[in-house]
Amino acid sequence: MGGAAALLLLALPGAALAEDLTFTLTNNSSYAVKSLFTSPADVDSWEEDVFADKYLPAGNYIEVTIGDGREQCVYDMKFVLEDDSEFIEPAVDLCELGEYTLTDAT
Repeated sequence: MGGAAALLLLALPGAALAEDLTFTLTNNSSYAVKSLFTSPADVDSWEEDVFADKYLPAGNYIEVTIGDGREQCVYDMKFVLEDDSEFIEPAVDLCELGEYTLTDAT
């Protein structure tokens, strides 16, 4: 009985992480991305900067984790580039895609 309780306790932290959404963000644009704001598509305001004090140089990629605890797949994304220009991509299903590539054409 003690062993089963220990297994249950070990499984709980993994279950809490199951709601985190992780995807690969590739920057194929000509500019570094200095901020990435996300928000569930059904929410009208941006949440905190996912990058915090980091940035994504042109030609690089990074694994991004949205750890907001929601069971959500469709997010709006706002990219702020090194020249302070902004690009908004609405309603991206990150669960289905598992990745997003930013290009100069987007």
